[in-house]
Amino acid sequence: MRALAAAAATAVVAAPTPARLLLVSARRAAPRFGHCRASPFARLPRSACYASTTMGDETSTSASGSAQEPAAPAVQGAGSVKQQISNLVALSLRATVPEVDVEPIVEVCTGKFGDYQCNNAMGLWSKVKGSGTSFKNPNAIGQAIAKNLPACDVIESASVAGPGFVNIVLSKSWVAKRIQDMLVNGIKTWAPILPVKRVVLDFSSPNIAKEMHVGHLRSTIIGDTLARMFEFSNVEVLRCNHVGDWGTQFGMLIEFLFEKFPNWEELGSQAIGDLQVFYKASKQRFDEDAEFKDRAQQAVVRLQGGEEKYRAAWKKICEISRNEFDQVYKLLDVQLEEKGESFYNPYIPQVLEKLSSQGLIEESEGARVIFIQGHQIPLIVVKRDGGFNYASTDLAALWYRLNVEKAEWIIYVTDVGQQQHFDMFFKAARMAGWLPDPKEKKFPKTSHVGFGLVLGADGKRFRTRSTEVVRLGDLLDEAKSRSKSELLQRLTENGKIVDWTDEELEQTSKAVGYGAVKYADLKNNRLTNYTFSFDQMLSDKGNTAVYLQYAHARICSIIRKSNMDVEELKVSGNISLAHPDERVLGLYLIRYAEIVEEACTNLLPSVLCEYLYNLSEMFTRFYTNCQVVGSPEEPSRLLLCEATAVVMRQCFQLLGITPVYKL
Repeated sequence: MRALAAAAATAVVAAPTPARLLLVSARRAAPRFGHCRASPFARLPRSACYASTTMGDETSTSASGSAQEPAAPAVQGAGSVKQQISNLVALSLRATVPEVDVEPIVEVCTGKFGDYQCNNAMGLWSKVKGSGTSFKNPNAIGQAIAKNLPACDVIESASVAGPGFVNIVLSKSWVAKRIQDMLVNGIKTWAPILPVKRVVLDFSSPNIAKEMHVGHLRSTIIGDTLARMFEFSNVEVLRCNHVGDWGTQFGMLIEFLFEKFPNWEELGSQAIGDLQVFYKASKQRFDEDAEFKDRAQQAVVRLQGGEEKYRAAWKKICEISRNEFDQVYKLLDVQLEEKGESFYNPYIPQVLEKLSSQGLIEESEGARVIFIQGHQIPLIVVKRDGGFNYASTDLAALWYRLNVEKAEWIIYVTDVGQQQHFDMFFKAARMAGWLPDPKEKKFPKTSHVGFGLVLGADGKRFRTRSTEVVRLGDLLDEAKSRSKSELLQRLTENGKIVDWTDEELEQTSKAVGYGAVKYADLKNNRLTNYTFSFDQMLSDKGNTAVYLQYAHARICSIIRKSNMDVEELKVSGNISLAHPDERVLGLYLIRYAEIVEEACTNLLPSVLCEYLYNLSEMFTRFYTNCQVVGSPEEPSRLLLCEATAVVMRQCFQLLGITPVYKL
């Protein structure tokens, strides 16, 4: 990485060229030492339709660059169902009002009059009335839009309600065929089409020499789920771990190491032992001994100056810490590529020099700062002692991501407490010409994806009884242990324990326990705090991962008990949606792609969780009212069971949860 850093450091700092890269950066809260990061629609009747949220993030979004955000390709048969309906509506709009350039407004209908609804009529009426148009009112425009919809096998009928709302009913045979095609060709055929090609996702990012704790949980699993959703959507993803590996804590640690173990190189990792104990001891010495504190501060200077002895000690500490992180990532099944603060350090001087030449950096009370309109305090980029900080590293990293990695969308996933920092940071980048006004909706762009706190039962930050932060490894072990205990009790009570091997018990306990922790976090709107409760997250009732695992295992059991070859049925059988509950289930299944699209566009994993839970509820209603095994419709209904299981498994995969097939 250092060779790459040196090469890129010779480049000229300039405004980025249009890029095809999406960058998601999940970072962390700043600690004492170093730092750690963990379109308008026409008004609709509330009972008729729901509206999806607009592109970007409600906490802090910056659109940027010179390239307009490209619209999804208008390819009939590709992308989500909503995209396909929108493409058909676009053709109708061009035929209805060729003189007006308008984008289709299509939403999902929750009423009984249609499956999707076009809501362009009232907006069009405001544009054409008084211009000699033949249309008398919005309803007349709606009638024309319905009439001009292209004849195809997708739409069964279209009707107009009120002031021009066009209600569209999908063909049952087309819905059935779409499901069957997915079963034959795979769930990837339902991937949405997103307007980006490459993602760099930077998340988790704990501090070197400190243990990962519950505070890192949200950034890690939110970032991982975002990465999985973009990957499913055929977006190339680079997962980056922006660890805190370059700060004053290293002077403290290195000097303590030299003092306690002059021959530390011979002892290696044994000299440090438990890194957390070592850190606390060195911190205590730093706080209590002024002479040691002076030596530690000089050690930082020597480290940053490149002295080999100090670099070697730094590398050893990073290696030990990295190995501990990797153990947690393995438990969570999270993949990352490390690009820490030290990686971006070589770029800082020239980035700041460029900003200075633009007249953006000023001297203020001994520090170098950027004054940001709308903020009473400036953005400090060089401290009084000449050292770099959080903001200078962020600016260098952003420059690298825009100019070297050609980032299209840079998304920072941290706690909501850092919103002000990112607002100032993004504005500084726009002042430099790196990012345009967010209203322009151009690439590249930046967003801050904020999330709330993990709370304990007392409503305060989740901690142990001794007021220590909860170590993430211990938390996951506890989840698995509780899951295994409850599973053993259930299997013993129902007499099925003899059917399980020790390996099955172990793997199922991990899948259920770890999945419960992840889902309990992801199902919440990320902006809110949530209370951590093992009892609630491991409950098999309500909207929990355990309940959903049981629902999936139940579907698998239904298929096994049928004694029919489902793989053969996929090819030879046919799906029928004659019963109302069959159609409701089928229609919800094919909306999967637009759900993933919405979750990606708005950076909200909770949207996917809500869909998964609703799908399980719809399947229960279908299974209650539609006999499967032994019915004349068994082949068709088994295929609906299989399709539901496939979609549920894909939801689990995107959420980083391992599905279980029996419970």
